[in-house]
Amino acid sequence: MKLGITDYVDCAHHLTDHKKCGFPHGHTYRIDVTLDSQQRGDMIVDFAEFKERVRAVLAKYDHRDWNSTLKVPTVENICELLHGELRKSFTYPITVRVWEGVDKWAEL
Repeated sequence: MKLGITDYVDCAHHLTDHKKCGFPHGHTYRIDVTLDSQQRGDMIVDFAEFKERVRAVLAKYDHRDWNSTLKVPTVENICELLHGELRKSFTYPITVRVWEGVDKWAEL
């Protein structure tokens, strides 16, 4: 059984020496977090608690500059960072998908 939520953060970043993204700019990042459990017939986790745990991690980055945290703030590296932090909050395996805008994403 998979259980998921979606949340959002607004962040700035720039990619040094990148033709288009070399200048500071921002994105609304959609963050999808999915728990994967073999459990059936009972609640895996209460949605309110699920959202609270995810929001606790995302709040550290909302309205911030990814460059202050990551040397190369690509969507791949952002996804890896968030996955590493979020997996500490759950006993079930998780999948994290980070959308940069509406049509680009990375998943781990």
